Amino acid sequence: MKRVYLFCNAGMSTSLLASKMQQVANEYKLPIEVKAFSDSKMEQIIKEFNPDVILLGPQVKYRLEPTIEKYGHLGIPIEVIELEDYGNVDGERVLKRSIKLIKDKEKQ
Repeated sequence: MKRVYLFCNAGMSTSLLASKMQQVANEYKLPIEVKAFSDSKMEQIIKEFNPDVILLGPQVKYRLEPTIEKYGHLGIPIEVIELEDYGNVDGERVLKRSIKLIKDKEKQ
């Protein structure tokens, strides 16, 4: 089971996108778990669940560099969700991007 975790200020605005992404994953029977959390819980969540991909909501884009500095050594792909995909709640597109990040990581 691969874990794709989304983080934003309160985890609420990303929860709808996470839900759409999980629906697509379930539809295609992909072994992927998608969840959304508050960025204040990031450290706890990473330690406890060791996600395969970390995606930040566009509203916390400013946290990208500090997050990479803190967790980049773990080899977890960390990105900001594209604003257009986020605004359109395009779960399929964001899920595809997440899968590409997982595959790229596995090639390394």
